[in-house]
Amino acid sequence: MGLRAVCWYGERMSKVEVVRTSSRPSSDVRGITVLGATGSIGTSTLDLIKRNPGRYRVESISARRNAAALGKIAREVGARHAVVADHSAYRELKDALSGSRVEAAAGEDALVEAAQRPADWVMAAISGSVGLKPTLAAVERGATVALANKECLVCAGGLFMRRAATTGATILPVDSEHNAVFQALCAGNRADVKRAILTASGGPFRTWSKEAIKAATPEQALRHPNWVMGPKVTIDSATLMNKGLEIIEAHHLFSLRSDEIDVLVHPQSVVHGLVEFRDGSVVAQLGSPDMRIPIAHCLAWPRRIDGPAARLDLAALRELTFEAPDLERFPALALARRAMETGGAAPTVLNAADEVAVSEFIAGRISFPAITVLVEATLDAAGGRGLLAEPAGIDAALAVDHIARSLARDLLPEIAVKAS
Repeated sequence: MGLRAVCWYGERMSKVEVVRTSSRPSSDVRGITVLGATGSIGTSTLDLIKRNPGRYRVESISARRNAAALGKIAREVGARHAVVADHSAYRELKDALSGSRVEAAAGEDALVEAAQRPADWVMAAISGSVGLKPTLAAVERGATVALANKECLVCAGGLFMRRAATTGATILPVDSEHNAVFQALCAGNRADVKRAILTASGGPFRTWSKEAIKAATPEQALRHPNWVMGPKVTIDSATLMNKGLEIIEAHHLFSLRSDEIDVLVHPQSVVHGLVEFRDGSVVAQLGSPDMRIPIAHCLAWPRRIDGPAARLDLAALRELTFEAPDLERFPALALARRAMETGGAAPTVLNAADEVAVSEFIAGRISFPAITVLVEATLDAAGGRGLLAEPAGIDAALAVDHIARSLARDLLPEIAVKAS
């Protein structure tokens, strides 16, 4: 008999048993689908697959519209199926796959089909609301889903986790903070957890005064000190909205109440998450700021594989520092927590309005502080119109998302002047 550890996801989900025995032959090949193969998470996932030949078989890969890159990847990893979400890129994908045996498809229905194909493990890395339906399709067939799409939990977290519990799907958190909490939770039982702590780098404006932050430019906001990420999440890191969205995700992933989730600013980005237990023990997960670490954990779970990330040298780092987040300079964090505590469709509205606000800031049409002002105004407007009831399904959540975006755009002229 080998060692068996038990991890708890939450009250609604059955326990996930992490088996540290040889119950699965090492020769087993795991079928993999990567939704969002050309983004940073997708390319990191495929990098790990290439570094571990013979362990994985790639069933399907997808991209939004980068057909040339997708076709090249499909050939390199021997994928059986490739999908572009944008119909207009279909012919380019067909040309890129000419002479290969890779099936080509296009459109949102094809994304759902990709998620339904026979893969043991699905990387859900499609950004935005377009990732909701294919990710849920993978959940509906009981697959193991490595979740890197925030919208699934922020916009429809209750529905998503209920379906996972019903179908027996396994949800593995890819975000470095949630993955860290997941690993730390394995040190004890769910009933013994006092709180989970997510860490934040503090972004590029961590030491800036409130007055200086008011004049921040998109170029300055996009200079993250530790991580290389897409523009949306990089701006969210600068406002700390990303940590607010992660609080909402942690609430759904681990069935934690608001008072059981804390945030600490940790500029070195080495400690990614911590769990405090009732006896006073605090268990943390540490690692270099490289997304291939949490991806590798999910890719091989419940085992481990070799990873290429730089090894952590604590002696060279010499010190790790922590501080409480400043909610006056970064009000987005408190706003996101308010949306989580309100519940229903409030997080859906929050996320949609934030996407509009960040896009407007990057385009230079609103100031940095106006991002949070616009999101708050949209939440208030949606509440005043009775739009915050919990969506009954994915289509209802997408409808709220659409309405919230329209509300945010309608409010833009007023907010641009007010927050200038």
